Amino acid sequence: MNWNSPEVDSLIRVALSEDLGSGDATALATIPATAMAHARIIAKAQLVCAGLPIAERVFRTLDPDVTLRPAAKDGEYLEKDCELLRIQGQARAILSGERTALNFLAHLSGIATLTRHFVQLLSGTNAKIRDTRKTTPGLRLLEKYAVRMGGGTNHRIGLYDAILLKENHIALAGGVKAALDQAHAYASSHLKTQEMTAYEAAGVPSTNRVDSSLPVQIEVRSERELREALEAGAESVLLDNMTPDAAARCVDLASSLRKDSIVEISGRITLDNARAYAQTGADFLSSGALTHSAPAADLSLLVDIVNTK
Repeated sequence: MNWNSPEVDSLIRVALSEDLGSGDATALATIPATAMAHARIIAKAQLVCAGLPIAERVFRTLDPDVTLRPAAKDGEYLEKDCELLRIQGQARAILSGERTALNFLAHLSGIATLTRHFVQLLSGTNAKIRDTRKTTPGLRLLEKYAVRMGGGTNHRIGLYDAILLKENHIALAGGVKAALDQAHAYASSHLKTQEMTAYEAAGVPSTNRVDSSLPVQIEVRSERELREALEAGAESVLLDNMTPDAAARCVDLASSLRKDSIVEISGRITLDNARAYAQTGADFLSSGALTHSAPAADLSLLVDIVNTK
């Protein structure tokens, strides 16, 4: 992530404006303008840290001279009561930025923590956990970054960097073979240069941008549809809303028809059933829950010392 990008800067300013409005009335009423404070952000439960850079940016926006000392790093697993960040600066700025900083940090750490639980459940299998486009509007890159910090992988960033044929696309295109033929023709004639944000979200240096054809994936809901898709040239298939047993049969079928095919399973993937789906031999499991249903991490900001000049 480019934490100094105009997009991140704009997001922080909108979030602060939403909270502060015309000013932090409580801080203005009770804290002298000259007051300086030391504060700590503490994990109140076990978590995987994600979002420290944007939390730091929040405090720097309100107090450019603030001193920030990270006590952890993104992607690190922390026990309860561990420190994430130490802050020293203007007391008003620290308290005025507290909720915005914690909102970002708690949300992203919650995603990273839930993702880590999935990763641990899939340990020892071939499957990797993937996110989806079921993200909070305006926060997609941050949320996909948090998935990476939890050990997960990103699916497409948006509609622009991959082709995913779903039932409506297939119906409007005239069937599975017609949809795949059109998608492959489009992909081969439209080389894509990876966007900066897509690379950064995946943790790849922007200097490594290359032109490549758009990946093409097709959604199937039965063994019949899977066979039809593979025989029509599908290289990557998405098994949608299948039971673990049905998915296992489809993975075996895909392997027998095209050994190099990529198989992903999506729909109703939970912590309770992820292991069963992973044991089918699929390459990926995808879950919108990583980003749309992750509980916020439990964090607190505590002021240790306040001095008045």
